[in-house]
Amino acid sequence: MARQRKRGSAPPRTGGNATRKRASAELPVLGAPPPGRADAARNREKVLAAARDLFGQRGVANVTIDEIARAAGVGKGTVFHRFGDRAGLVMALVDDEERALQERILRGDPPLGPGAPAADRMVALVDALVDLLERYGDLLRDSEASRAGARYDAGAYAAWHQHATMLIAEARPGDDAPVLAHLLLAPLAAEHFTHLTEHDDIDLERLRAALRHVVLRVLDEP
Repeated sequence: MARQRKRGSAPPRTGGNATRKRASAELPVLGAPPPGRADAARNREKVLAAARDLFGQRGVANVTIDEIARAAGVGKGTVFHRFGDRAGLVMALVDDEERALQERILRGDPPLGPGAPAADRMVALVDALVDLLERYGDLLRDSEASRAGARYDAGAYAAWHQHATMLIAEARPGDDAPVLAHLLLAPLAAEHFTHLTEHDDIDLERLRAALRHVVLRVLDEP
């Protein structure tokens, strides 16, 4: 005959340890993204890395979404869903490049990062912006021409202007640093850059040398 439980005694445990183990295994790791979001983030990085490589090898105009998807190991639909079209993909890549450039300005090695004289840092900033225009000038030109003031409303331009203003104020205290910063950045508008390099056929090294000359004349002259 089954033994009766004493009145007031605790009920027998039935697999309590196993239940607790299952519950703890199902708890999410603090701060970790949900699995679906983590997969989407990984796919985004794979697509951007593939696009960066292919655009660097062949230019933006000569690469298709199909080729980027194959190189990234994802479906073409994933690329369209995440970025919309090739222009959206390139703008996402440009945004990443601009954020990386801001990080190098704030915490990178000199002369672009802290630790170099103001004039050298300004030359390094201009060189870095020329590199950006060399890779994505056509798309930046279209973006800047999308509406009046688009170039100057962008967060990236505000960051470059603020940094240039700080460097000019350091090198030339008492001068009108905000206006001088706008004037030094003006030649780096995408439409102007494209006109100089494509219409006037000015090669990049000649353009870089001229820009450095202008920067040094402004920041180094007493």
